[in-house]
Amino acid sequence: MADARISVALGTHNGAAHVARQVRSILNQRPAPIELVVGDDDSSDDTLAIIERVHAEALAADPELPTRLTIIRRRPALGITANFAATLAACEGDLIALSDQDDEWMPGKLATLAAAFAADPELLLAHTDARLVDADGAPLGITLLEALEATEAERAGLAAGEALPVLLRRNLVTGATVMLRRSLLESAAPIPGEWVHDEWLAAIAAAVGRVRLVPEPLIDYRQHGANQIGARRPTLAHKLARLREPQSERAARLARRTALLAERARALAVAPAVQQQLDAKAAHEARRARLPRVRIARVPAVIGGALSGRYGRYSRGAMDVLRDLVTPAGPLPVMTLADPTDAHGGERA
Repeated sequence: MADARISVALGTHNGAAHVARQVRSILNQRPAPIELVVGDDDSSDDTLAIIERVHAEALAADPELPTRLTIIRRRPALGITANFAATLAACEGDLIALSDQDDEWMPGKLATLAAAFAADPELLLAHTDARLVDADGAPLGITLLEALEATEAERAGLAAGEALPVLLRRNLVTGATVMLRRSLLESAAPIPGEWVHDEWLAAIAAAVGRVRLVPEPLIDYRQHGANQIGARRPTLAHKLARLREPQSERAARLARRTALLAERARALAVAPAVQQQLDAKAAHEARRARLPRVRIARVPAVIGGALSGRYGRYSRGAMDVLRDLVTPAGPLPVMTLADPTDAHGGERA
């Protein structure tokens, strides 16, 4: 992999405000990617004209720049997961880095991640931390993993390439920081509509190969209020509000998502020990989805799950024990495709 060809998959939708800085930061990487593949989800602003102009300027400044530009216009819009899935499929590189339209990469990002793949033939997906910045690019004084309240144990597991136990509890992989081996797409495609692309790619990679955290923050992850998927440190008020949200829809969605993951893993003939963990996770979420609607009636099942260790292995421990005990039931769940932004936040929260 020392001479691996690197593609960049950039998803865009009305990103004119910030996309020029991001494209420049991509084209300034060394080694330069062989291609920048833009999947545009029905932009109505100048996003694509800006990308074409920045690419032309980079070629004028460095005629030897090997990065070709491919723009794929999608009308009507596919949505963030389907757009990224199709854009990834159009990439030709051995390694593919995912890119949001409003961030900015630090110098050496591609080289650092490519080196991680060169050092580990079983590595299928690598991700990094990120520095959170405001709309103007000013640092917010916190990193992405700090905002997600990633514990030292979670970080250590991810950095050691032992990601599956971490990801069975919650997702800590953010697409904007990801590089993957193109061969992962053979196992991961098609991405189910119930999942967000980065969560699914990370889960499949951890099941069939290895996922590793490169702990340095290698991008500026812009938070500007219009992010399709963003990051904020949860306040106490936010956490209490989550306990008042109806649980039925979320529980049914998680049960369906984890069942799909276990089914895909079985079709891929993953190692028996991995399949056992995925089946146990799916069974745990199915139990949570079947909890009684009356709170007091949930107590035996929830406490039993806590004492057995299931909430510690497959949920966020005491936090989800409390959630399952006190959240209102809400309306009876209707199994529909999840809202991607809600699904992403729900798995991390």
